[in-house]
Amino acid sequence: QVQLVESGGGSVQAGGSLKLSCVASGYIFTKCEMGWYRQAPGKGRELVSTINSDGTTRYADSVKGRFTISQDNAKNTVYLQMNSLKPEDTAMYYCKIIVGSCNKGYQYWGQGTQVTVSS
Repeated sequence: QVQLVESGGGSVQAGGSLKLSCVASGYIFTKCEMGWYRQAPGKGRELVSTINSDGTTRYADSVKGRFTISQDNAKNTVYLQMNSLKPEDTAMYYCKIIVGSCNKGYQYWGQGTQVTVSS
């Protein structure tokens, strides 16, 4: 079993910054990727950013140029630096890990951390 613990959420004004962290623990023999997703009230969960084990990243168009994902493989930790935050970034942010291969791996989710951006 794998556990994910997110931290770093909070309330900020528009234009501010936050840095999210997610630590994965448990039996992680290898991983495909870690990433961040978010869900705003009344909306579905959407991809924010992911990073592969080789460092390849992808971002949602809405956050490109403002958010930066990074990882510490030795600590099984992924970070999300969020700058120039906007009210529309308000959501619950979830961390996800795919353990094993990318096409046959197992995915695990964290409990989420709330980000609230006021105008």
